Amino acid sequence: QVQLVESGGGLVQPGGSLSLSCAASGNMSSILTMRWFREAPGKQREFVAHHGSRGSINYADSVKGRFTISRDNAKNMIYMQMNDLKSEDTAVYFCNADALISGTTRTFWGQGTEVTVSS
Repeated sequence: QVQLVESGGGLVQPGGSLSLSCAASGNMSSILTMRWFREAPGKQREFVAHHGSRGSINYADSVKGRFTISRDNAKNMIYMQMNDLKSEDTAVYFCNADALISGTTRTFWGQGTEVTVSS
């Protein structure tokens, strides 16, 4: 099993910044793709950003130019710097990772960290 633990959420004013982190641990050969998703109140969980194991990066259109995803493979951690936050960024942010375990790729989720953007 792989455990994903997010941290860094909180309350911030519109236009402010927050940095999220996600640490992966457990019995795995390697972590492949890592992603951030978010789930706003009353809405479906949506993709935010992706960081492949070889460095490929992709963002949802709604966060391009404001959010930056980065990764530390040695520490099995992923980060997301969120700038110019808007009220519509309010959501629970989830870390997601594909891990290689005994030759099989499995997907895991963290418990989420809450981000509230409000004045």
